[in-house]
Amino acid sequence: MQYRESGDTVYDNSAFHCPHTTHMAPTEHTQTPDLILGSTSRYRAELLSRLGVPFKTANPAVDESPLTNESPCALARRLSLAKARAVSRLNPQAVVIGSDQVADLNGESLGKPGTHERAVNQLRAMRGQMVIFHTAVTVVCEAIAFEKTDIATVQVTFRNLTDAEIERYLLAETPYDCAGSAKSEGLGIALLSRIENDDPTALIGLPLIRTCELLRAAGLQIP
Repeated sequence: MQYRESGDTVYDNSAFHCPHTTHMAPTEHTQTPDLILGSTSRYRAELLSRLGVPFKTANPAVDESPLTNESPCALARRLSLAKARAVSRLNPQAVVIGSDQVADLNGESLGKPGTHERAVNQLRAMRGQMVIFHTAVTVVCEAIAFEKTDIATVQVTFRNLTDAEIERYLLAETPYDCAGSAKSEGLGIALLSRIENDDPTALIGLPLIRTCELLRAAGLQIP
């Protein structure tokens, strides 16, 4: 798999609970459109590659700052839709996937920490707590007037972590690009006592069950 971040440039990657809202319905088309993942996340690219469908990736260049009094679920939905629309405007014939994940700690949005200090603060706040991860996915294709968003909600309970455990984990895995500062697909699973969800890949960053449903609705054959 070849992967690189490239600003707004689209490039080939040849390897490879909130209610949903339907905005528009697909129409018939005769040619399989290009599939574009509107994200620079290597985690989402790796997940999407499991479907065996050729796709490209593009940087949606969307401001991810939350709005005043915006709930974590609403933030994930808005950013997922904004990312898909931003890429679709430049590629109207393509089927575009946008996605976003926000951790919800008692109504407070937790995004990517970015730094070690912020990650420490996030994990300290989450220890012994149940955190809800909202992972939104949107599929847009302007050419067939299709736009639909769905959200997978995952309930994660963190162990009552010690400061030493937090420090050892962060130094070992450096999960500073992950919402909530923990990679459940890696060593981060050791921080947790329980995971409850109905879409197993949602916590990693892209809910593939829902993504497949949306892509089929947009006219793609999966599998």
